[in-house]
Amino acid sequence: QVQLIESGGGLVQAGGSLRLSCAASGGTFSIYAMGWFRQAPGKEREFVASITWGSGSTTYYADSVKGRFTISRDNAKNMVYLQMNSLKPEDTAAYYCTAERASRIRKGDYWGQGTQVTVSS
Repeated sequence: QVQLIESGGGLVQAGGSLRLSCAASGGTFSIYAMGWFRQAPGKEREFVASITWGSGSTTYYADSVKGRFTISRDNAKNMVYLQMNSLKPEDTAAYYCTAERASRIRKGDYWGQGTQVTVSS
């Protein structure tokens, strides 16, 4: 059973940056693909970014965040990060970390509790 704990959310002005962190425990971290999803009030949860298992040689991004967000992983620390730059009000959402025992994220097997990101205009 993998446990995921997100941190790093907060309130930021449009154009600002935040870095989300996700600490994983309870499994062999490197065999899990990792990802981030988000959910805004009244909307469905949507994919943001993911990184493949192992060294994380491949990353995937939603079109809406491509070029602004960067996902990375540190297998030595069992951590995954989401660097978010040039934030926009429409990025406001609860952000969830997910893990899946596969080469890449498809649906997510394990989920964190989420961290809130609020971007003011």
